[in-house]
Amino acid sequence: MGQALVVERPQLLPLPAEDLDLTEEQEGRVDGKGCVQVRTNWYSTPLPPGTQVRVRVAPTTVSIWQAGRERACHPRCYRRRQQVLDLEHYLDVLIHKPGALAGSTPLAQWRAAGRWTAAHDQLWTLLRERHGPQEGTRQMIELLQLGRQHGDPQLTRAIQQALQSGARDGAAVRYFLTAATLPVPPAIPLSPSVLIPSDHLTRPLPALDGYDRLLTAGAVAWPETVS
Repeated sequence: MGQALVVERPQLLPLPAEDLDLTEEQEGRVDGKGCVQVRTNWYSTPLPPGTQVRVRVAPTTVSIWQAGRERACHPRCYRRRQQVLDLEHYLDVLIHKPGALAGSTPLAQWRAAGRWTAAHDQLWTLLRERHGPQEGTRQMIELLQLGRQHGDPQLTRAIQQALQSGARDGAAVRYFLTAATLPVPPAIPLSPSVLIPSDHLTRPLPALDGYDRLLTAGAVAWPETVS
């Protein structure tokens, strides 16, 4: 059979330059919970309710487009009546209601997907112990907003580095997250003449003759203590 394939191969047409596009498109609208219904399921977006969107349904992903930009992309769910939620899409709301984070469905889905790690929980606990439940959670949400800009892996790495350094606040996480992008001041070579003023190098040593005269002038006799 292998010999027949060798004979037949020159007669075959070349493979197409592009794969067959299996994506389906449909119109959608963001509902009051920030989601778009696609068939029997709902997928979250960062867009306000009522926004008209274009949905692209691929075999493995569901992407939501608005004004020519991809605003959300989720793994496609083949179960029925499911909510597929991304915690990043709700951070701007949760920053004003931090108490809603702990029991939220998006957080539970992040945990299940491995996007919320043990390091996240450890830092969150430390922040709440130091600043109180509300303020500590708000600071945690602010860090997640930074992760939205820099990416989950970078944020997780920064949290781990901050914990390893013994830090218990968000400022350390911000530093480790952005340290690579901070400008490095130029190294300035220093010579002894820069460290020590030139007049110190040429100034004569002080004269101690006056102190020597005090030594030779004789000691002053102090009166004896009357017992």
